[in-house]
Amino acid sequence: MPARPPLPSTAAVAPPPRDRRAGSVRTALSPGAPPAEVRRQVQAGEGGAGDRAGADFRQPGHDREAYGSLVDNPFRRPADTPLSTFSIDVDTASYSNVRRMLRQGRRVPPDAVRIEELINYFDYAYEPPSGDEPFSVNVETGGCPWEPAHRLVRIGLRGQDVDLDMRPATSLVFLIDVSGSMNQANKLPLLKESLRLLIDRLNADDRIGMVVYAGAAGVVLPPTYCDEKQTILDALDRLSAGGSTNGGEGIELAYRLAAEHFIEGGVNRVILCTDGDFNVGVSSQGDLDRLIEEKRTSGVFLSILGFGHGNWQDDRMETLSNKGNGNFAYIDSLREAKKVLVREMGGTLVTIAKDVKVQVEFNPAKVAAYRLIGYANRILAAEDFNDDTKDAGEIGAGHTVTALYEIVPPGAPLATGSVDPLKYQKAAAATAEAASGELMTVKLRAKAPDGDVSKLIEHPVVDRDAPLAQTTSDFRFAAAVAEWGMLLRGSEYRAGATYEQVLDLASPGLADDPHGDRAEFLDLVRRAQSVQR
Repeated sequence: MPARPPLPSTAAVAPPPRDRRAGSVRTALSPGAPPAEVRRQVQAGEGGAGDRAGADFRQPGHDREAYGSLVDNPFRRPADTPLSTFSIDVDTASYSNVRRMLRQGRRVPPDAVRIEELINYFDYAYEPPSGDEPFSVNVETGGCPWEPAHRLVRIGLRGQDVDLDMRPATSLVFLIDVSGSMNQANKLPLLKESLRLLIDRLNADDRIGMVVYAGAAGVVLPPTYCDEKQTILDALDRLSAGGSTNGGEGIELAYRLAAEHFIEGGVNRVILCTDGDFNVGVSSQGDLDRLIEEKRTSGVFLSILGFGHGNWQDDRMETLSNKGNGNFAYIDSLREAKKVLVREMGGTLVTIAKDVKVQVEFNPAKVAAYRLIGYANRILAAEDFNDDTKDAGEIGAGHTVTALYEIVPPGAPLATGSVDPLKYQKAAAATAEAASGELMTVKLRAKAPDGDVSKLIEHPVVDRDAPLAQTTSDFRFAAAVAEWGMLLRGSEYRAGATYEQVLDLASPGLADDPHGDRAEFLDLVRRAQSVQR
């Protein structure tokens, strides 16, 4: 076996102030493993994120959680808007954050509910891609449970699986928030336990570096090969919380470290671990966006792991991960950490396609109106689909991505606005293909992880008029999750949706539930039924 190249030296950077009594980054918690009670809370998902229904862990006057405004996509007429274009979204942060709130007995703010992230939290049995294709395209149609006069279309992508033993070498820089707001059991202690899970799964030739930020930012572990695991774990154990938050300085330092130790042809990623609070230093949203957009072109992607509550700045964290070509997950328990960092490690770390866009053209002979469910902040202009300079979402190894369209067939009642007839032009005439029987055509564009030119995939869809009862259990489960999301949001499009119907639709999906995720979903539906009234 050839000798492994030595790592380049890292320029010395002063770490944040140290507490001489503790011998570690300035802390409010003692260094090393958390106390037994804290460890118990971390493993159980308590300390603000656990399974204690009815409790509200907010500190009065100190709940600064913020969510960006979301407006449900409306129904569109193909005659007016024949194309629906959006970026894929494989993030799951909204689901685990909603779970945390329901377990605390809290009402869920509508803007915290991104329906596509609820649906994409779960795996679906899509056919895998064939040959060298990075992902497969799977489409199923059926009845719409909350509006029987309508149809539902499920578009599913499945990313190519990657053998983790054969994956490219990985260089990770953990950017860890050690500010005072992280001094809670469901924040820094849970963060440390979570990262230990990932470290245990990495190969000897993978590298890990650590940057921390509070009032200042510093390198606490230069990139280190993972066969020196104890050195890495010791550095992790020494971290504890204290001070204010200079997130902008920390991100710049982490990217600089990642660039110095870049692996050609490998996985290069900064993983930001935070409660979302950026309250000191240069933290303008625009400045951070531009910095991260610039760095992603170098091949260093940004993923975000969120922890805790009270300071959670959901909209800001989602925006940063989108700009950085990365994933966005919210870790509310050690069980969730195992899902994101162990079970789905390949999808979390290994990108198989980037800038993945979907464009659907609807046949006006078969569709009176359509509505994309979710993806409200992922909508693209029609011309963005062919523009390879426009950023879009990434798909990781083994990831599944699902999108649902609600379809109004011709002749079904439709309450939408109207405009006056045009004075200077007439509506375009239908083509011969409108008589083909096709419902719509799904087009996708995607680039290789290191590519600049997208590849086009087209998939025509014919509706076989299957009733809801004859669809797959996966179809009905995805529909149940979407219906639940509309109920949580109080969506004007929820029609006849009920929590009882959600439970009936989702229950057959328990037949394929190896990790208990779907059983947990049914529990959350029952909690929401009580809490959201």
